[in-house]
Amino acid sequence: MVLICISTLYACSSNEEKPDERLIEKELYDQAQTRLKNENYSTAIISLETLESRFPFGRYAEQAQAELIFAFYKNFEYEASRSAADRFINLHPRHPHAAYAYYIKGLSSFTDDSGLFNRFFVSDLSKRDMGPAQNSFDDLSEFLSRYPESKYAPHAKQRMIFLRNLLARHEMHVADFYMKRGAYLAAISRAKYVIEHIPNTPQTPYALSVLIEAYGILDYPELKKSNLEVLRSNFPEFSIQEDSATGKRSWVNVISFGIFGDKDIPAPSNTE
Repeated sequence: MVLICISTLYACSSNEEKPDERLIEKELYDQAQTRLKNENYSTAIISLETLESRFPFGRYAEQAQAELIFAFYKNFEYEASRSAADRFINLHPRHPHAAYAYYIKGLSSFTDDSGLFNRFFVSDLSKRDMGPAQNSFDDLSEFLSRYPESKYAPHAKQRMIFLRNLLARHEMHVADFYMKRGAYLAAISRAKYVIEHIPNTPQTPYALSVLIEAYGILDYPELKKSNLEVLRSNFPEFSIQEDSATGKRSWVNVISFGIFGDKDIPAPSNTE
């Protein structure tokens, strides 16, 4: 009975949210804008999809498609946002909002740090599957190569720095795993990958320290010495006895993830 009551109430509320069939194109668009402004993203999606379906070649059709990307993203429907972005890019590759579509597509690929829990409680993202993070990095890289002067470029670059650090940290977790199990050659391979392919991250000195330790255990004194010299000359304040790259995050580190919050994500501007 409870389920029936809830379903009935949900159906009634959904019907109330559906736009009146008598609304003309401009009225539908204005309704969608009001819902977006009030941050009612689920109902805004309904208005935008209705506008596009009723007036596919109308004055506001392309704008509605672009705003759907934004509405899905803000409504935490990241796969839908990514699909909407791909669709917009395929339909309008030269449209002024194409840059925005590429930008949001990149952000939608990896959003695990955007939740309230992850911002204020310790949750090491680098221990998770890095496939989405790599996809996001690649998508944002494509966006910047196509639109280096875009107004969204600064935030995309900031996001890519975060993703590079995350990917490097993941590699060091794996290297640490191998070191603890005596797989020293595998650990060396991971550490060298960080140094050669993901340079200039906070994980670089940790990668060098892994090489120093592993080469020492394997009795390669010359390799140990050369890497120790590189570490001392480039990171003189780093101590091999410091906490490893897999140590606990400080509160400063946790709170800093807030700079990537949804409040920084703008809606596509109206070109009309």
